Amino acid sequence: MSKGGLMSPKTKDSIFKVFAILCTGLGLLTLVVLLSVIVYKGAGRLNWSFFTSLPSRNPEESGIYTALAGMVSLLVFTLAIALPIGILSGIYLEEYGKRSRFARVIEINISNLAGVPSVIYGILGLQVFVRWCEMGNSILAAACTLALLIMPVIIVSTREAIKAVPNSLREAAYGLGATKWQTIRRVVVPASFGGILTGVILSVSRAIGETAPLIVVGALAYVPFIPEGPMDQFTSLPIQIFNWTTRPQQGFIVNAAAGIIVLLLFTLILNGIAIYFRNRWQKRTLI
Repeated sequence: MSKGGLMSPKTKDSIFKVFAILCTGLGLLTLVVLLSVIVYKGAGRLNWSFFTSLPSRNPEESGIYTALAGMVSLLVFTLAIALPIGILSGIYLEEYGKRSRFARVIEINISNLAGVPSVIYGILGLQVFVRWCEMGNSILAAACTLALLIMPVIIVSTREAIKAVPNSLREAAYGLGATKWQTIRRVVVPASFGGILTGVILSVSRAIGETAPLIVVGALAYVPFIPEGPMDQFTSLPIQIFNWTTRPQQGFIVNAAAGIIVLLLFTLILNGIAIYFRNRWQKRTLI
């Protein structure tokens, strides 16, 4: 204790450290309990028929085949829309628009969009893509909505990855007579590819678990067919899980727990891939 009965800075640091450890432990304990309950309820339902069966009114015969197909199709169209726009926007803002007022306005809006709740994107997609563009409750309308949702993440990660490229590489390319675009295309983008890919994968892992925007734009809770084109109706694994949790039968709760396990595995795999490429990119940058 210091003079006047006040605690010393070292004591305060120790108390704060203990408090932070307790908060972290409480959060981890809550997560472990929730995951344990989900695994306990749903692990026994994970079998081949669960992945290959269509939705059914009988919980023992119901599966996630159409939900998985819809989720994969949705992600493919979402990436096809968001990747070129997001990456090229990040390149423009970092390499061409640093001193432009227009670029600063875009940057401010991107920062604001990153914090907008996902349901707001769903309302925007409902009005713009479903009604104005007359896409209906199709995969394309949902993909455009999710593309708007993940695009700020892709733009920010692209900018940060490009910013981390040493200026010496650019100067060496200019010294060899390369133009600005040749330098970006052949030097900057390959050097920052790992960071860009990390941001893309993290944004995809976020899009996988989104439910609110899909519900708003009209994703169906029951789809007995596989979507064959961008204008087909669809469902997704989060929507299927949401539908099962609203059913009174206990068997559907078990199915929902199994679907959550599958969704978590997808997310963990994507995050693991992102961590691998990030570490590999950082080692290459240090070298």
